[in-house]
Amino acid sequence: MLRIGIVGLGGMGIVHYKNYLHIDGCEVVAAVCNSERSRKKAKEFNLTPYDDVRSMVTNENIDVIDICTPTYLHKKYVIESLNLGKHVIVEKPIALHKEDAQEMFELADRKDLLLFVGHVVQFTKETEILRDAVISQKYGKALDGYFKRLTARPQWTKDGWLFDKNKSGVLPFDLHIHDLDLIISLFGTPKDYNFSSCGRMELDYKEAYRFNYEFENLNVTAEAAWYNADYPFTATWRIYFERAVLEYDGVDLILYQPNKEPFYYDLKEEVVISTGINLPPTGMFYNQLSHFISCINQGIPSDIVCGRQVIKDIEILEDILKRE
Repeated sequence: MLRIGIVGLGGMGIVHYKNYLHIDGCEVVAAVCNSERSRKKAKEFNLTPYDDVRSMVTNENIDVIDICTPTYLHKKYVIESLNLGKHVIVEKPIALHKEDAQEMFELADRKDLLLFVGHVVQFTKETEILRDAVISQKYGKALDGYFKRLTARPQWTKDGWLFDKNKSGVLPFDLHIHDLDLIISLFGTPKDYNFSSCGRMELDYKEAYRFNYEFENLNVTAEAAWYNADYPFTATWRIYFERAVLEYDGVDLILYQPNKEPFYYDLKEEVVISTGINLPPTGMFYNQLSHFISCINQGIPSDIVCGRQVIKDIEILEDILKRE
């Protein structure tokens, strides 16, 4: 039985806790809490609350530390947890700077420990089907791709940290990183990339981006936005293969082929769990955390979210913010 300590019982920490309840072979036993609200949540979940990681590890038999804090605190807790000899799961993005991400993965390697980053979009059913189509080339090679991830300006953030470029990396690191990580995992490192952005003059960050990634015989574009409007969350993609178009419209995954009726995939999930936050019930967090727990039990790194891929995400997004 793997014993887990969660660092941060805010929205994402609660999501992770609720999903661990459904995963065999693991148990959340404690939490590091930095607010009275999170301490109340810990007691509600029958978890022992601690003020810091070292106290939690000293007093509990912990195998895995799951870090669900704001982005700017990730490195501090990852480094401390690895130095205490624990495997680590950390929410995305792992860091805002390539050097920091490399330092964490290198430390994990030196300590012979496993470090996983929560790029949860990799664990949806539609992503699984897309990955198979790209790798198998059953519809030919991918020729063009388009990804869109749009939403209203986030209202859930506390203390404004999400809108501080130095703490969150703002829109590129919070939102677009989901699609970039998927793009890199499917197609490799882009040969070149460029972007355009816009936003209200009074802000020190941009609210909407268009990205273009160039690969060998393949072009991928992407949109991402935090609109200053009550715009519904929208996450879609479309890939043009030599003999088909595969499109996810946010609800349905549809295959279009020559001289055939459109084929609608069954996206029904085997396990659907309530998130407890402003996300509908889903199986993607269960799939992700089950995969990480399985990797830890086997003593192997993830073949879905690997360190090299994560570091390349950070390198590209860091460069984009520098070029603003």
